[in-house]
Amino acid sequence: MAKMRCGVAAVEALRAAGVTKVFGLMGSSTLEIYDALYDAKDMEYIGVRHENCGMHMADAYGRMTQTPGLFMCGQAGPGSANMVLGLAQAKMAYSPVVAITGLPSTEHLGRDAFQEIDQNTLFLPVTKRVMTVPRPERIPEFILEAFRIANSGRRGPVVVNIPRDLLNHDIDVDMPRAGSPGIAPAADRATLEKIRQMILAAKAPVIHAGAGIKWARASEKLVRLAEKLQIPITNSAGHADVVPCDHPLYAGGMGPRGNAVASTLMREADLVLALGTRLGFNTTFYKYTDISKTAKIVQVDIDPIALGRYFPVDLGIAADAGAVVEALAEIMAPIAPETAPWRARNEKFRMDYQELWREREASAAATGKPPHPDVIYSELRKAAPRDAIFTLDAGTTGFQATDQLPCKTVPSLITPLDCGMVGFSYAAGLGAQVAAPQRTVISLMGDGGFGMTMGEMSTAVMHNINAIALVMDNGTWGSEIAYQRDFFSHRYIGAHVHSPRFDEVMKLCGGNGYFVTEAGGTAEAIRQAMAGGKPAVIHVKVDPEAVVSFRKDALKKRD
Repeated sequence: MAKMRCGVAAVEALRAAGVTKVFGLMGSSTLEIYDALYDAKDMEYIGVRHENCGMHMADAYGRMTQTPGLFMCGQAGPGSANMVLGLAQAKMAYSPVVAITGLPSTEHLGRDAFQEIDQNTLFLPVTKRVMTVPRPERIPEFILEAFRIANSGRRGPVVVNIPRDLLNHDIDVDMPRAGSPGIAPAADRATLEKIRQMILAAKAPVIHAGAGIKWARASEKLVRLAEKLQIPITNSAGHADVVPCDHPLYAGGMGPRGNAVASTLMREADLVLALGTRLGFNTTFYKYTDISKTAKIVQVDIDPIALGRYFPVDLGIAADAGAVVEALAEIMAPIAPETAPWRARNEKFRMDYQELWREREASAAATGKPPHPDVIYSELRKAAPRDAIFTLDAGTTGFQATDQLPCKTVPSLITPLDCGMVGFSYAAGLGAQVAAPQRTVISLMGDGGFGMTMGEMSTAVMHNINAIALVMDNGTWGSEIAYQRDFFSHRYIGAHVHSPRFDEVMKLCGGNGYFVTEAGGTAEAIRQAMAGGKPAVIHVKVDPEAVVSFRKDALKKRD
């Protein structure tokens, strides 16, 4: 047992949890921890300009590393409140994040003190757990427990509130061991045999894979299973990197955020192996529009509540999707492509998928100025390295790009998922770049979304985070102006955006900037940005007419 200041004890707990990167925005409520971080040379501190952006960085870092990203919020009250949207984003994406923040002193709690907000109530709806430390000696215990909870089962964000007076103490510390999240369950042999029999009885089986495969880092295992059985793979929304996109059995995303080929496979399937997916809203709209109503569904998810929640299942398995895929591949006899009962279906799917890409490249060959977004995505496919990581916003940019990016190395796609956040992508890209400094990170955003987070350009420069932001500028809030065009008779209000030259702003911050107005320029700008050795912004003018209405289910056309 050792005597130490509480700030030092907190940092020692972070060290025991394996923390090497700390995203934060400093403030007076947690200065004792900040002071201890000064001596923690094994931890890199990345100071951000806004707490919400720092949460997004920690979110992406957690997704990339499979360990909780840490955000150190320096200021109780307003600083903590700024984290709320980032916490909501992480909760809806099931991202492992730990946020440590302050509270007013215990003697002031409940007295409407300076910067006092009921943070426990504020955070409860947007977190997996909120924890308030009751005594100084329990600070290390609570921090380590937060990391364990964040990364256990279905992951999520955890907040640790520490009243500021607790940090003024010296305590005797017997540092607890970091808790393990445990081993995820697998399916038993009898269950695996049921799945095997259902596959053998099927005429048109499809594998539909989601985040559970990525969290299990089971993409290679999934490919092995698909190849063994010659079953095509579709992905749930936001997970186009579930397997390398150039694999011959990969069909892309199904549903409203996917493509017609993958959706047709799911509509015509008689058996759906739903692996590591909730079959949630962005994939299905909770309707049978893009999934066969008569298909048998085998659903595997780590969370028992997810099983059969949106669609009745014939077999629901609360287990780690990767473990089930691996075990199923072991017991299945290989099926040769030429003898597969679904061979004709597979041949048609491949021809249809090739035709889809011919159509996309034909659209990308358009010479209009400013260019159509399809031109940008095509140039990305030519210029981005195989191991590139892409981050996306919600809105038109994310909707159009999600099934067109060259996601060839797992994981390589980070999106807002169900939170649907505009303003997520750039901060997430910085977090991903910190997690994987050897890989190229390209963040796609519209001009509206980038304007929300452009302050983090200085964060990128200050900390040498050489991510690339690709800002697609159409001068509008793209989704909303599309709805006003398609449903409200072109009655435009509030839908136009005026932006500065973001490339020039990045240069003023000390990074590199590139401005593109016509086809051909994006690919060259990406190559220059990758070679430039600095954080970069590529400001691309795109066709303002090339916007699409996504939520056609939610709006009624007005005359």
